[in-house]
Amino acid sequence: MGTRFWRAGLALLAAVVLSACGTAAAPQASPVPAAALATATPAPTVALRTTDAGVFVPPSVNCATRAPATPEQTEGPYYKANPPQRASLIEPGIPGERFIVTGYVLTTGCTPAPNARLDFWQADGNGAYDNSGTKLSGYQIADARGLFRLETVYPGLYPGRTRHIHVKVNAPNGPVLTTQLYFPNEPANKSDGIFNEALLTTLADTPGVKTAVFYFLLAP
Repeated sequence: MGTRFWRAGLALLAAVVLSACGTAAAPQASPVPAAALATATPAPTVALRTTDAGVFVPPSVNCATRAPATPEQTEGPYYKANPPQRASLIEPGIPGERFIVTGYVLTTGCTPAPNARLDFWQADGNGAYDNSGTKLSGYQIADARGLFRLETVYPGLYPGRTRHIHVKVNAPNGPVLTTQLYFPNEPANKSDGIFNEALLTTLADTPGVKTAVFYFLLAP
């Protein structure tokens, strides 16, 4: 099953999650029924598999042999501890195109990581970080299936870097994974010394908003 078909299925998944959750800012990730997610796949040949736990996983994840854990990356200089809890980072006056990232937090064995915490922080659409406050930073709690939904803006180019979003992920009482998310077809990906292809999201342009999907896989 090719990567192209996996990306097509995930792009449709993003559109369905976005539709189910609505366009208004929410205080926390909104649960989406598994049946609704299933309709995101047009044919069995491109469908996301469903595990015994009822979690959709991409074809590249081998639940039998354990998939590789999501790679760690540098935290960078702009992380602020104790950000506000919020699933939407959009505030009045913040430059950038509206952007929604959805996905799951799973173990490498494809089981959900329920109630995992995800801390996000990033640059605005002009590539600038907020050094004095908490703009474009916040944390949320994934649902019982590990599902999360972040509403933000598409990050601009910070000098010397490609476009990216910082994130810390940890299941309750588990270690913290610090990493970054990247986007396909960005020219600066090739020149960014930190960029890791394993951290590419699946990007899709849907009417009125840009969307992406990513699966975090946590080591047990």
